[in-house]
Amino acid sequence: MKNQIALCMTAALALLLSACGAGAQSPGEEICKALELDVSGCEVMSSSDDHRGFNRGFHGDGISFVELSCPGGGVLEQIKKDNRWKAFPLDRVTQALTYGVTEKSGSGEGEIAVFQTGPYLTGGEGDPLVPEIQEGYYRLIDRHAQAGETDLLGRASLNFTLALYDTGTDTLYFYEMDT
Repeated sequence: MKNQIALCMTAALALLLSACGAGAQSPGEEICKALELDVSGCEVMSSSDDHRGFNRGFHGDGISFVELSCPGGGVLEQIKKDNRWKAFPLDRVTQALTYGVTEKSGSGEGEIAVFQTGPYLTGGEGDPLVPEIQEGYYRLIDRHAQAGETDLLGRASLNFTLALYDTGTDTLYFYEMDT
């Protein structure tokens, strides 16, 4: 009887532990799904994720960041064939998310106010996660639930996926934020 109880408890524990891992994806699988991009030939250089698994925030809020080294040109060729990717320079929103932007308001002889927006993609010290890229491609996917809103930076919550590809170093930076 004790053996049967122990066996049942062991089976239940194994089932529970396997369920916790269900749906877990590697960084490469996550990027492939989000960007429809085959990154199987890339190597993960760094990654962090605080919105999946046991450490996730409220309702999955959090940030994922992955840096991939993609030698050989296969990823770059896919990007060039996909019209959803844009060539640098970054647009204003992507610049603000990645590196921040400084803007001035006021004109003529009136007072001029200076506003800093971003960066949003920062490490623990508040520094941008992505080094300055001179030449490359980017793709911003706005996953906000309310359709029709266009000002991503003016919202109370941010839900987006951003990928930047540095053609000089063959490095792909993938960032996902949900607030």
